[in-house]
Amino acid sequence: MLSKNEVKYIQSLCHKKQRNETGLFIAEGPKLAEEILASNYIVEKIYALPKWIDKNNNINAVEITEKELNQISQLQTPNEILLVVKQASVAFEPILKNNFTVVLDDIQDPGNLGTIIRLCDWFGVQQIICSNNTVELYNPKVIQSTMGSFVNVKICYKNLIDFFKANKNIAVLGAVLNGTNVYEIAKLKEAILLIGNEGKGISNDLLPFINKKITIPKKGKAESLNAAMATGILLSHLT
Repeated sequence: MLSKNEVKYIQSLCHKKQRNETGLFIAEGPKLAEEILASNYIVEKIYALPKWIDKNNNINAVEITEKELNQISQLQTPNEILLVVKQASVAFEPILKNNFTVVLDDIQDPGNLGTIIRLCDWFGVQQIICSNNTVELYNPKVIQSTMGSFVNVKICYKNLIDFFKANKNIAVLGAVLNGTNVYEIAKLKEAILLIGNEGKGISNDLLPFINKKITIPKKGKAESLNAAMATGILLSHLT
């Protein structure tokens, strides 16, 4: 049986301040658990229902009831297991040469970031560079949206102006509404794809660093595409 203090402690990890102070995050569900347990991430604790423990009896877990899982879960429909995991560093130097890299400018929606990470994993993009104002990787909604792909893609946070100033020799493609039709561009093995904020697009400060503005041609009446959806379409063609 979980103590009240333990329940409060796990619940507190849904707050960024507590995640930053402890260096921990939470992840839920059998699929995420499988990906994390097979990765280099360090799992501090596992809380699971008896049916998950029975299927994974070689893994040390704290057995809890469905009521207790409901108390500690961030999901509308809790799913068998919750892990408390140690955060990995989000500071690394990306290797741009001979790589296709996605750069995100102030993406705010956790679902968008999580989906973009999953898309990058699908299309073989191994690194993402986020602006310092992009939503935090270890936000529970980001982690859930990745479906485990965050263990396969390196993510770092940087001042993007400084980053682009230091890397002027790499082609930068900017996703905008009035660029060259992406279907007229050849596939690229080395480039940066810059995706802007959901509402404001690419920051004015970053526009001068773009070598080629690209767009997905519109046939209907929709005003714009979701940032993650647009990223998926662009990656499908460019990679």
